[in-house]
Amino acid sequence: MLAWTPPGQNPVLWLSPLASFEPGVAVRGGVPVVFPWFGAGESGDRSPSHGFARTAAWQREEVVNELAASGPLLVRHRLDATGRDSAPFVAELTSRFTPERLEVTLTVTNPGAEPFRYEEALHTYVAVSDVAEVAVDGLDGCGYLDKVDGGPEEVVQAGAVRFAGEVDRVYRHDGDAVITDPGWGRQVVVGKSGSANTVIWNPGAAKGAALADVGPNWPGFVCVEAGNVRDAAIELAPGDQHSLAQVLRLS
Repeated sequence: MLAWTPPGQNPVLWLSPLASFEPGVAVRGGVPVVFPWFGAGESGDRSPSHGFARTAAWQREEVVNELAASGPLLVRHRLDATGRDSAPFVAELTSRFTPERLEVTLTVTNPGAEPFRYEEALHTYVAVSDVAEVAVDGLDGCGYLDKVDGGPEEVVQAGAVRFAGEVDRVYRHDGDAVITDPGWGRQVVVGKSGSANTVIWNPGAAKGAALADVGPNWPGFVCVEAGNVRDAAIELAPGDQHSLAQVLRLS
């Protein structure tokens, strides 16, 4: 998913003007799907980073109301383990667009005979006027791992999350996050379900400039991601399924 812009508003999803659309390359922006591992995985040696789902060719299964001028638009895609070095799985991504909200749901089913353990995240790039001016509320008092400092101990969030440099954090957080953007005079509410973690990321000036598909555009987004990673990874019994959902709306 690459774009959602409510009527009369600035885009809610950010897409880098330097994004690559080549096969096998992750698109920088929108809502990439992190699956079946996060980063280098729980073992620390998985490749590619954040799993193969965000660079795979998903099969489009259904489009509802594709040509309507207004009203909901629903798009459903499917990915399975065929041809991949992975345990059996079926992943379904459902995106539902309305003028008021964007709903994204990743449902994973285990059709195999053994338990299937995986990590997942909806790597949502939210467009902002200037990341240095925004604040993310809703995580006060939540513990997080700071991937920038690299320390093994959790830190407890105090107040709103603000951005004065690179921020890369995995929070224990299952509630809503609210992005306040004074430059565009709006709040973006990121709600979720089936999620034990919220990941927040912006590369900052030095790392952003070094990323070929970000460059000088790094101040234009903040990633707020619903997920289940690290010790909150999902373990599906044979025949079971799990849904991770995220809802974006303006307030």
